[in-house]
Amino acid sequence: MADLTRPDVKLSTSLREIDPSSLDLDQAFAPLLQIIEQARARAYRAINYELLGMYWDVGEYISHKACDDAWGKGVVKAFADWIQRRIPGITGFSAPNVWRMKQLFETYSGNQKLSTLLRETTWSNNLAILAGAKTDEAREFYLVLAVKYRYAFKELQRQIDSMLYERTMLSNEANKEIIAARPELAALRDSYSLEFLGLPSQHRERDLRVAIVANLRDFILEFGRDFAFVGQEYRLQVGNHDYFVDLLFQNRDLNCLVAIELKTGEFKPDYLGQLNFYLEALDRDVKKPHENPSVGLILCAGKDDTVIEYAMSRSLSPAMVADYQLHLPDKKVLEAKLKELTEAAEVDAPEEETST
Repeated sequence: MADLTRPDVKLSTSLREIDPSSLDLDQAFAPLLQIIEQARARAYRAINYELLGMYWDVGEYISHKACDDAWGKGVVKAFADWIQRRIPGITGFSAPNVWRMKQLFETYSGNQKLSTLLRETTWSNNLAILAGAKTDEAREFYLVLAVKYRYAFKELQRQIDSMLYERTMLSNEANKEIIAARPELAALRDSYSLEFLGLPSQHRERDLRVAIVANLRDFILEFGRDFAFVGQEYRLQVGNHDYFVDLLFQNRDLNCLVAIELKTGEFKPDYLGQLNFYLEALDRDVKKPHENPSVGLILCAGKDDTVIEYAMSRSLSPAMVADYQLHLPDKKVLEAKLKELTEAAEVDAPEEETST
């Protein structure tokens, strides 16, 4: 931007002005729109950061008063009424909200990393995480997601309700050997919740594909915001034959194509051969020179882990098998599985040597 206070900067004084009707307004004004939108985004982030800082400070003050001077919900209610009289029309200071500020401070006060990170997302998102995540690990998981993908409240609440943290941790553990050999598969999980499709329990592969495309926004929310849709029944011509990939995506983070094959029954080993063939065709004929090798996912209605282990043991292709559910997962079952996994990891962890 020009510094108009400098003597060497001169304003245009052309006697002839261009006729505005001769301009392509979208093209001419696009840079100005970008300047405005970027400034507004910066202003919003700055305001939100200060707002969360204020809520933190209020929560800290009330927390200390509760400890030192026995302040309780009655005093907080009196404060909420008092502040409304002192600053008429002020929002955000209802008694329940003020009490949540106290809870926010007490939850994160011992964690410098998370107490800083929480200011990067909205108050409503923080409340969703505060209510739905029970450990620092889970809170960090959802905070990072909310900040990285700029989740709206409803989007983040859906991820929490679907137990995304627990599902991701269990998937990473179950597939740690595969991911160690093929790190690019870390972007995929071995289980997906597709409750938003509204499909009956009995459905065809075509019904599943059509429903996914019709609900693409929610599907990408479940799979991850780095996925960009390329096409359905994507045509591959090999020799004199045509083949069709059910769903083809581009993963921006991995910089590669992701082929998804849909199966409404239980996984069968021959599905893997079909997917490997598609990946080879994609890499030879579709992948651009700057892109990484394609990866694949077989999305089934069910799977036997032993059958999958046998099928994958000699496969060199970057592929994973996952199942899908048409309802939200059972919260208690997932929590119990994750607790069992965590306890097993603690038992298997090598003991630290102690000096005598």
